[in-house]
Amino acid sequence: MKIIVVGAVAGGATSASQIRRTLPDADIVIYEKDRDMSFANCGLPYYLGKVFAERERLLQATPESFQQHKQITVNTDHEVTAIDTAGQFITVVNHTTGESFLGHYDALILSPGCRPLRMTATKHSDFVFPLRNLEDTDAIDQYIDTNDVQKALIIGAGYIGIEIVENFKCRGLDVTLTNRSEHIMTAMDQQFIPLLKNIITEQQVGLLLDDEVVALEGHDVIFKSGHRESFDIVIEAIGITPNTEFIAHSGIELNDKGYIKVNEYFETTADNVYALGDAIETFYRHTGTTTTVALAWGAHRGANLIAGNLSGHKERFKGLLATNIVRFFDHTIASVGISESELAAYDYEHISYEQKNHASYLPDARVTCISIYYRKDNRQLLRACIVGQEGVDKRIDIIAAAMGFGATVDDFKDIEIAYAPPYSSPKDIVNMIGYRA
Repeated sequence: MKIIVVGAVAGGATSASQIRRTLPDADIVIYEKDRDMSFANCGLPYYLGKVFAERERLLQATPESFQQHKQITVNTDHEVTAIDTAGQFITVVNHTTGESFLGHYDALILSPGCRPLRMTATKHSDFVFPLRNLEDTDAIDQYIDTNDVQKALIIGAGYIGIEIVENFKCRGLDVTLTNRSEHIMTAMDQQFIPLLKNIITEQQVGLLLDDEVVALEGHDVIFKSGHRESFDIVIEAIGITPNTEFIAHSGIELNDKGYIKVNEYFETTADNVYALGDAIETFYRHTGTTTTVALAWGAHRGANLIAGNLSGHKERFKGLLATNIVRFFDHTIASVGISESELAAYDYEHISYEQKNHASYLPDARVTCISIYYRKDNRQLLRACIVGQEGVDKRIDIIAAAMGFGATVDDFKDIEIAYAPPYSSPKDIVNMIGYRA
């Protein structure tokens, strides 16, 4: 069986590894259009912040290690440019030689990922960088070192922007964050924006909200508001778009934003073609509505299920909850469920609550804030968001597990939380959302 995988980072590399376990005799070939394969892309901001110094820690695997240990052929700098689903062929361009050739498959797995959106005003400047892969990371790191960078502008206040702000401060840079709206981190509930602004101010990070970059003059950045300021480096983190242009004429169905449509078995609308990772349209586990989620858990779960499906052990995907978490200096922000913007489709109730992360009489107790939304009709939890300094990860994971098994808001009264004064309270904040509802 000839299996071709497009994309060699989380989804593609993991799929190939899982398939090797279930189909030991399969001929597996991966094509990756970039220079590197299977790197820890979530760790890139932390390397730039010098939280760790050894670049090799980011490399999860190489083409040589995949060939030696798994007998999987990985071709980097090879871009798949077209798919013939009727004949089961792909067109590949070798960017090193310029050669173009065809490859036949019995099964095709698409994991092309997404790329950063770029602004017209900045994308041709030599001091403005996106952050998507290890090549971008190397370029940013080298630029900072060789140009004595002191002052940085981060455009965009999503996951990547927030993480770069923290890590550039760790590196000793003077950092300013700008966002075109007031809503910093759309994964976080809007009610917590004042708290996040306070953290940003306390960390001496500049903040320009409800504004956007319209032009560059040398290193001067000109904003829509008329504000003008010079920066040594600019990082763009304004969003992503799927790398699916090569699929457009293949007969594989895409949604209106270019994401690949798949069913609960990660099958596309074409025979023998699967897809996973950041570039697919999937669905929420607890509501069944469609969504796109660029997070690692779904890619790894999809890889496991695709491998099983190819080997005849068919199992359906139960969906995603979009459970996410980010550290921002001494705080942690986490959420699970549909976004705030998607709540309008439901008749819902909202509860907010604050409580110390453990027994208040201990000297290091810190306030944890929780916001939850649940349906009025069946009391099913739709969304939760937590902000605090300790124990946020524990509580968001408990809530996500309960939501995954269909918990109502009332069920949270009956979740038994491990209690000792340094860790919790007899009635944890997770229990309290049930009592208050």
